[in-house]
Amino acid sequence: MKRYCLALDLIDDAALINQYEHWHAPGNIPPEIKASIKNSGIIGMQIYRTANRLFMIMDTDETFSFERKADMDAGNPYVQEWEKLMWQFQQPLPWAAAGDKWVLMDQIFQL
Repeated sequence: MKRYCLALDLIDDAALINQYEHWHAPGNIPPEIKASIKNSGIIGMQIYRTANRLFMIMDTDETFSFERKADMDAGNPYVQEWEKLMWQFQQPLPWAAAGDKWVLMDQIFQL
């Protein structure tokens, strides 16, 4: 198992943040999105929030790669629609490369 941690910002607007959290509440994520996550080799995913900053933890199996996930997502109309919806609430980190959303974080400590 490999773990990845990523960060992204939400637009700093309380109403938009509430809507984003609503979409991520239990039972609100479409089954097609859950399936696309699992089919890519992600075996566990958690998202945490502080203010408008999001922190995602992904645990993956040996089949996962960011390239494979991107290819799968590009061909999935459900994922494309979901990403379009989510982009209404999200904004890139100031240091993100053009076109990047979630930014991979570097581990700097482990106990």
